[in-house]
Amino acid sequence: MGGVFQVDQAEFIEQAKQFQLEGQTIAVVKNNAYNYGLDFAVKAFAIAGIDYFATTSIEDAIYIRKICGQKVNIFLLNPTTDFKRVKQHRLEITLPSLDYYMSYKHDLVDIDLHIEFEGLFKRSGFAKINEVEAFLNDAKANDFDLNIKGLWTHFGYADEFDGVYEKERQLWLDFVEGVFELGIHPSVVHAQNSASFMRDGLLNNHSHVRLGIGLYGSKPFESLDSKDFIQSVSVTAPIVQIRQLKAGESLGYSKAFTATEDCKVAIVDIGYGDGILRERIKHGCEIGGRSYEIVALMMSHMAVLVDDHVKMHMPVYLYGKSQRIDHFTALGVGANSEQLGAFNYNSMRREIVYDD
Repeated sequence: MGGVFQVDQAEFIEQAKQFQLEGQTIAVVKNNAYNYGLDFAVKAFAIAGIDYFATTSIEDAIYIRKICGQKVNIFLLNPTTDFKRVKQHRLEITLPSLDYYMSYKHDLVDIDLHIEFEGLFKRSGFAKINEVEAFLNDAKANDFDLNIKGLWTHFGYADEFDGVYEKERQLWLDFVEGVFELGIHPSVVHAQNSASFMRDGLLNNHSHVRLGIGLYGSKPFESLDSKDFIQSVSVTAPIVQIRQLKAGESLGYSKAFTATEDCKVAIVDIGYGDGILRERIKHGCEIGGRSYEIVALMMSHMAVLVDDHVKMHMPVYLYGKSQRIDHFTALGVGANSEQLGAFNYNSMRREIVYDD
């Protein structure tokens, strides 16, 4: 028993086909491919025609190389010092700062590098053009033949509409122009996540979009049409027991729920230990096509206030066609990726629905 994370493969592939920019899409598959499963997602994206992947883990990057062979490009978003395996598996890596270059410049020869710009997000990356110029001058002085294949940043504000994204975008475009003026013209220029891509299409002087959540079927911001984003995943759990509570009786940790009248409560085999966020339970669940209130959340279970329509055999839906991940994002449960990333894929069963 327990929670089930189910993905419809055909729908997943259909979404990837309709959302990508053909031949110019880098699929982000970090964190176990947003918990859809790295093996499943990479193979499905490959069927959809995507041949460029980005992740934060060198182990994941190596696994992608093993299942896809040499026909795909793999970019490591996080800095690494494991240069031996980077070269062995022909991985592309980020060049995040002048300090990083100065520390490891002798190891960077013969590796495809992507210069990173920090932008407004300031997670990592070069802050100014003169830092890029400094490492280029040092490489020239030391006769290092560096392979500068890419140029990239992360837009942290593309799903916000208060004017900050426009500033972050312009800072990035100015940085790109500055790099070009230094005589560097990388073949892969990528900055746009799903939200930026939906707002602007492909930006000038860019070769690729680097897409995450939109490829997986969730809207990057609320005003978009749900019809353009196929949610291929559902999360369900079985009912363990239907209990009768009398008025005044309580259940759950610290008497989380106390009945104000005689009622029925379904105990469901899923909880916060499986990755159900506490904010999520504020918005109920669906059983037999009807909405019901979740009244208590425990580590491995939750309690749902039900009526006579609910029977033991009925699955309880926390996510599904009528319970979209992005809908709960709009309600303040957490970002699309936050809800997906919370799922405990060690405790929840995963099922893939294949076409017959």
